Amino acid sequence: MSATYKKHPESGRLCRARRSARAVSSAAASKRRARNDAPYPLLVFWLLVLGVSSLPAADTNIPDLPRATAGEHSNHVHQTYVDWTSRFARDKTNSETAWQFAKACFERADFSTNDTQRAAFAELGISASKRAIALDTNSAAAYFYLGVNLGQMARTKLFSALGLLDEMEAAWEKSIALDPKFHYAAAERSLGLLYLDAPGWPISLGSRSKARKHLQQATKLVPDYPENHLCWLEAQLKWGEAKLVKTQLSNMEAILRSARTNFTGAAWSRDWEDWEVRWKRIRAKAGSTSNARSPRDER
Repeated sequence: MSATYKKHPESGRLCRARRSARAVSSAAASKRRARNDAPYPLLVFWLLVLGVSSLPAADTNIPDLPRATAGEHSNHVHQTYVDWTSRFARDKTNSETAWQFAKACFERADFSTNDTQRAAFAELGISASKRAIALDTNSAAAYFYLGVNLGQMARTKLFSALGLLDEMEAAWEKSIALDPKFHYAAAERSLGLLYLDAPGWPISLGSRSKARKHLQQATKLVPDYPENHLCWLEAQLKWGEAKLVKTQLSNMEAILRSARTNFTGAAWSRDWEDWEVRWKRIRAKAGSTSNARSPRDER
């Protein structure tokens, strides 16, 4: 690995995870990458935890799922999935191997072309995550990837996923309790996005105050990671706080310039494409009149 290449936390991405989650994160997000001006139901992406009943035996039947399309970023993601499939098949007694495979399943599911493919990858990721938890109940990574893989599964179920919110909340809280900085504070960020996008009481657990708490906490835990700040700025815009966002633009510009030297290489290209689009949209919505350039111009 070269001196300028910082290994991507989710592969190649979380996604998002996400980003997501990215869950929600990241995952987010799940990423969870393309965002429209109209509120996108990130809730659906991040919904998780179908329920951990009895811990399953490791699944040895890995389906022969379609390869990624040539020329896409998914080629790298697919190869990572193939590599971890082989490692997990050889060793099902190591918690890290299990959650790394779960991570690879989540990322590969992000490039699915239909719900059947996505559900198949998600099911493998869920099983591997539960296996990792069975082997190490103190693994923040295992709980986080259980969450995002269940989020992928929820994307195939749409509205029926609403019933999973309480378990989702518990899973990310567990990951945070074990290691709040894991994956650039991914569980904090993902939980914040969940509270931001979920319906509020009495329908569900959506909460502006909780969203504010967790999204802010992510920026404090890992202040140099652009995704944390972009999610926080987007949340404030959603709440109609454009004036507050405008006061934070200069700081965000500095974070992006610095990130250009820290998050480099092909594995981060997809994230930068997403970040640049969102950053431009944030500045437009905040009414920025500065002449600040896109972070791409800082290369």
